[in-house]
Amino acid sequence: MSALGLAAVLSGCGIGGDSSDVTLTLVAADYGNGAADSSKKYWADLVERYETDHPDVDIDVSVYSWNDVDRKVKEMVDAGSPPDMAQIGAYADYASQGLLYRAGDLLSIPVQADFLSQLSGAGELNSVQYGMPFAASTRLLFYNKSLFAEAGLTPPETWDELVECAEALKANGVKFPYALPLGPEEAQAETLQWLLSGDGGYTDIGGTYGIDSTENVETFSWLRDELVGKGLTGPVAPGKLDRAKAFEAFAAGDVGMLNGHPSLMEMAKKKGVKYGMVPIPGADGETPSTLGVADWMMAFEKNGHRDEIGDFLDFVYSEENVLNFSREYDLLPVTNSASRAMAASGQDKELKPFLDQLPLSELYPVGKTSWAAVNAAIKQKIGRAVAPGGSPAGVLGELQAAAVRAENAG
Repeated sequence: MSALGLAAVLSGCGIGGDSSDVTLTLVAADYGNGAADSSKKYWADLVERYETDHPDVDIDVSVYSWNDVDRKVKEMVDAGSPPDMAQIGAYADYASQGLLYRAGDLLSIPVQADFLSQLSGAGELNSVQYGMPFAASTRLLFYNKSLFAEAGLTPPETWDELVECAEALKANGVKFPYALPLGPEEAQAETLQWLLSGDGGYTDIGGTYGIDSTENVETFSWLRDELVGKGLTGPVAPGKLDRAKAFEAFAAGDVGMLNGHPSLMEMAKKKGVKYGMVPIPGADGETPSTLGVADWMMAFEKNGHRDEIGDFLDFVYSEENVLNFSREYDLLPVTNSASRAMAASGQDKELKPFLDQLPLSELYPVGKTSWAAVNAAIKQKIGRAVAPGGSPAGVLGELQAAAVRAENAG
């Protein structure tokens, strides 16, 4: 799954392919939910406009679902035939193998400088930027306005208030008072959001893994005892509840509260669910830092064509194109210019609360080559930490040990 948690089931589909002096290949992920809004349409329009002004360059885009795209790129790299560009979920492994162009060797200075600082920083390996952010998102607490009104509730600002709301919703027969998706689809996102709410995180201030810190153990002990243990998370065990199923349940009116990203707005609207959004509650008040996620563009050196790749990517990251993509898929712009335009535009008012959170967000440690292994371990194990009789200290300790092994191996 994407770091953004947006999935589609789509086979690869090429865009472009006419004869030209240079043909550039791009493998990209699909952010749509089907043929009607597939990313194929976005890329087809963008490529047509670019090729019209650059008849000597052909752009051949293949779009794959998030279930397939990372594997597809890995297979191409392993076969010695990487694409010129890939827009996928992570870059660090390829950068550490010396396979990627530096962003500064591709992009013009104004374009590279336009990236939001925390996103460009997250695209660095050993202080050099290789990963170019392509899409971003943050999280807010979504709540069902109708269910809250029936229970006479106001949105929570603290963990204790969240429990009080969940208890009242449960008393009113709400199926999932608080949906806690710690299933393998996207457990790393829900986990980090809760760790940040408890003043913890995956790494310490120096960037070293600290998954089993005192703050993190206390957070998951609270979750086990105060939410899961009191039956406030619904009939599906958190370790078996995937994010997509939690979103579907919210859109069906069966969820009182859950952490969500912008795509949930459209899902809820289509089903007629009245929702509200507030900052994520923290242990003692509003969480100081929210979860931020990003997907990445990268360029492989193998086939050359550095100048042509750089010129095309300058076009991809123009204000117009970044805005078009962000608006089409309810995502946040990765550049300062597009962010300013979105903040000033009335048509984007529903995205503004997420946009306001982005400068305060904390991203996964994607600059670590060990993150892929750690991410997989979290998805597999974290649900056990909140299971009845589970040991948060034990599970987080296992994950910390796995992180240290992966870091040392890297």
